[in-house]
Amino acid sequence: MTQKHRHNYRGRGFEGLLRSVERLASSPEAPRLGARTSAASSGSLLGDEPGNRQVAAWFLGPRAENAQLFERLIVESLRDHAFWRRNFHPTDPPAITEQMKRDEGYLDSLDVLNTEFNAILAALKKSAPFFSARYQGHMTWDQTLPGMAGYFAGMLYNQNNVALEASPVTTLLEVEAAKDLCKMLGYHEDGLVQPWGHLTCGGSTANIEALWAARNLKFYPLSLRQALIADPSLAEARELTVTLPSGEAGKLVDLDTWTTLNLGVDEVLALSGRIEAEFGVSPELVNTAISPLSLQNLGMVGFSRRFLQDVPEPVIIVPGSKHYSLPKGAAILGVGADYMYSAPLDVHGRVDIGWVQDTLDACAAERRPVISVVGILGTTEEGLVDDIASLLDLRDQRYRPQNIEFTVHADAAWGGYFAALLRTDEGAEPLRDGPAPVLPMSTYVTRQYENLHRADTITVDPHKTGYLPYPAGAMCYRNGAMRSLIAFEAPYINSDGSADTSLVIGSYGIEGSKPGAAAAGVYLSHAVVPTTQSGYGKILGRTLYNTKMFHYRLLEMNDPSENFTVVPVPQLELEGALSRFSSEAELMAALAERVAGKPHAEILANDEALELLSEIGSDLNIITYAFNFKRGGVLNQDLEAANAFNKAVYQHVGIQADGRQVQDYRVILSTTDFKKDTYGGVFFNDYKRRLLALDDAPEVASENSITVMRSVIMDPWLSEDAGGQPFMDTVIDELRTILRQVSAEFGA
Repeated sequence: MTQKHRHNYRGRGFEGLLRSVERLASSPEAPRLGARTSAASSGSLLGDEPGNRQVAAWFLGPRAENAQLFERLIVESLRDHAFWRRNFHPTDPPAITEQMKRDEGYLDSLDVLNTEFNAILAALKKSAPFFSARYQGHMTWDQTLPGMAGYFAGMLYNQNNVALEASPVTTLLEVEAAKDLCKMLGYHEDGLVQPWGHLTCGGSTANIEALWAARNLKFYPLSLRQALIADPSLAEARELTVTLPSGEAGKLVDLDTWTTLNLGVDEVLALSGRIEAEFGVSPELVNTAISPLSLQNLGMVGFSRRFLQDVPEPVIIVPGSKHYSLPKGAAILGVGADYMYSAPLDVHGRVDIGWVQDTLDACAAERRPVISVVGILGTTEEGLVDDIASLLDLRDQRYRPQNIEFTVHADAAWGGYFAALLRTDEGAEPLRDGPAPVLPMSTYVTRQYENLHRADTITVDPHKTGYLPYPAGAMCYRNGAMRSLIAFEAPYINSDGSADTSLVIGSYGIEGSKPGAAAAGVYLSHAVVPTTQSGYGKILGRTLYNTKMFHYRLLEMNDPSENFTVVPVPQLELEGALSRFSSEAELMAALAERVAGKPHAEILANDEALELLSEIGSDLNIITYAFNFKRGGVLNQDLEAANAFNKAVYQHVGIQADGRQVQDYRVILSTTDFKKDTYGGVFFNDYKRRLLALDDAPEVASENSITVMRSVIMDPWLSEDAGGQPFMDTVIDELRTILRQVSAEFGA
C-alpha cells in the first residue's frame, strides 16, 4: 500500500482492519489499487492513462463485473466469523452435531429453507434495477464494494450501537465514521468548540433531531435563569454574566425573556461549564436544579404556561422545497406544522432570501422567537442548493447586531458528500482526471459549500451520495456540546478544552437500537474511498459532469423538426462566469462548439468547455424537466394538456404495478409535481411560462400543479466513451423514441 493511500487510516487504531484493507490492495483481483490511488491524486489530464481506474474497483458494477472480488470478500468474512466463533472458548461443546444434521427434521427444515430462499431470490429479480445506467429514478444506485463488504461482515456480529457494551468495536467505527463526515463538511475544532456526529437510520430522523436540539437550546436559558433565581444551591452563580449576540454583556438573572431567548448557540452551551469554572458549582448540581424547570420535563404546554405566557408562538423557517421530515418534526416537537413558515422559491427554484428576511423582520417586530432557519443542499425533487451563505450572513450581519439569534440547519441529506469536492488530499494537486472529467461545482454552489461549516447542524446521508447500504444517515453538530440538550443532561465543555469523549452514543438522538453493521459499512467505505477529491470527489465529480452533459443533451433534443420540446428546470443563467454571453442562443452555440461530439480527452483538456459545463444546469446531480407537444407544428399552450402529456410519458418510463417485467423498461425515471401553493407563484409561473412558451404567465386559480420528470444521475460511467459510444446516447435515444410515440398518440 502506498504512502499516499495509507494516510487515510492514520490515527484510527484499527490495525487489524488496516491489514485487511492492505490484503485487499494486494489481492489478484485488485493488484494495483494502491498505485491507482496515488496516480489519481497526481492530477493527470488525459482520459485512460494507467492509474485512473480506482472507481472501477469501488463498485460491483452494472454487469456485476467485480462479482468474483465481492464473492471473495463475502466468503472471507463468513470464514473469518466462523473461525472467531470456534475459537471463543474452543473447549465449549457444539450445540449442533453431525448426527443432528442427518436427522429427518433437520433435513426437512433445510428443504423449506432452500425452497423459500430460492423463492425470494426469484421475487427479488423484480426489484428496481438501481445498478443500471438506464435507471435514473430515485435517490439510490449501486453501493460501494467496501460498504457492502463492511456491512455484511458487521451483520454477522449483529452488534447494537445503542451501548458500548453491546458494540465494543462498531461503536468505535461509528465514532470514526462520524469524524470523517464532520471533517468532510468543514467542521473543525475551534478552541473549546469541538464538532461531533453520529449515525442515524436516515436523514428524516437527523432533521428531526436537529430541530429538537435547536428547540431545546432556544429555551434552555429560561430554565437556567429561573434555577439561578430560585434554587439556593446555585446562589453563588447568580453573578453569572452572558455575552449577547451584539457583543453587549449582562447578568443572566437580569435579562428579560426576549433577550434570554436570543442568546448565541456557543454562549448557551458554555454556561454550565462556566458556572463550574467561575463559581465551583458542578454540572451535575446545575442539571439537578434545572431538570424540573426544563422543557424536556415540563412539556410544551407546561413550559409555555410557566415561561412563555406573553410570548408569541415560536417558529421555524424552511424553504418550500423542504423534505417532509421537517413539518413532521415541527408537529412531533409541539411547535406545530402551522408555525413552520414555508418560504416560497425564487425563479431558480431556491429559497427566496428576500422573503426570509421580510419574515425575520416581522418576527423581530412581534418579538416572536425563531428557533431555526433551514437551508437545503440538494433538494429532493430538483437537486438544487439553497443560498445558505446568505442565510448565515443574514443571521450574523443583520440580526445578531439586533440581539436576535437562531440556529441555522443545513439539510444536506442528499448533497453532503459533494463537500468532498473541496477537500484536497495531503500533498496532492486538485483532482482533474479521466477517463471521464471530474467536474467542479459551479461558482455559486462552491460558495455554499465553502460556508457550510458555519451552519450549526448538518444532516448528511451516507446511504444517498455516500453510495452505502440502508440504513445510514448522520447528524453532525458544529458544537458537539449541543447533543447534550436532547439527552436530559446539562450541555458541558470541559474547561481544559477537551470535549466530552463519551462513547455512549446511544444516549443521543432519536433511535435506541442501531445496527453496528451500518457503522462498519460506512467506516470501511470511507477507509477505501476517502471523503476527499481522490475518493468521493472523484465519483461525484463525474456524476456532476454526466448531469451537465445530460442537461445539454436534453436541450439538443429541441429540434424544430420534432413534435415535442423539453424544458429543464435549471435555466441558463447569464450571470457571473456566463455574463459574457448576450443570449441563451449564444451560450448554446459556444457549448456546441466545445462539447458536441467531442471525446472526453478533448473536453478535459479544454478549460473553457469545463467552465461552461460547470456553470450550467442543475446544482448537483439531480435534474428535473418537463416535455410539451406540438400539433401541426404549433406548441401546446394548455398546462393541463402538458401535464397529461408528461403523465403519458411517465407510463413508459416509470415502474408501474401493471404486470410488466422490469426488463420491459427501456429507461427508468421518476416523476413529481410542482405545487404552486408549496413552491410559490414566482417559481411556478415562470416555469409554466417557459414550458408553454408564453410571453407572460398570469395567475390562474385552477392551475396549481406542473408534472415533471426527474433524473437522478449517480452513475459515474454514464458518459464514458472509452469503449466507444457513451451510454448516455442510448438513454437519450430511448427517450426520443418514447416521446415520438407519445406525441403521435396526442395527435402531434
